[in-house]
Amino acid sequence: QVQLVESGGGLVQAGGSLRLSCAASGLTFSSRAMGWFRQAPGKEREFVAAISWHGGNTRYADSVKGRFTVSRDNAKNTVYLQMSSLKPEDTAVYYCAAGNRPYIDYVDEGYRGQGTQVTVSS
Repeated sequence: QVQLVESGGGLVQAGGSLRLSCAASGLTFSSRAMGWFRQAPGKEREFVAAISWHGGNTRYADSVKGRFTVSRDNAKNTVYLQMSSLKPEDTAVYYCAAGNRPYIDYVDEGYRGQGTQVTVSS
């Protein structure tokens, strides 16, 4: 049974930082690209960041580039999203995703977690 469990969300003031974690189990973590998506109320789900199976390749949405950093620890089956300089428009439910292949292009073709709420106050 595949499980992706996000943690680290919460309420933070604009300009602050949060680090999200996603612990994976029931799958071959080290052979999959991992990613983060988010969905704000009344909006469609959008891509945030992704990292390849070995961590050597990353990709970011333009809206978070330079502020967010995705990383992974294959020994711990965990992917992280370090978020800095947070803005109110970053408020959303953040979802972890595990791709079915090692490469970033396929990060949305696998499993998804239940999400963690991030709220940024102005």
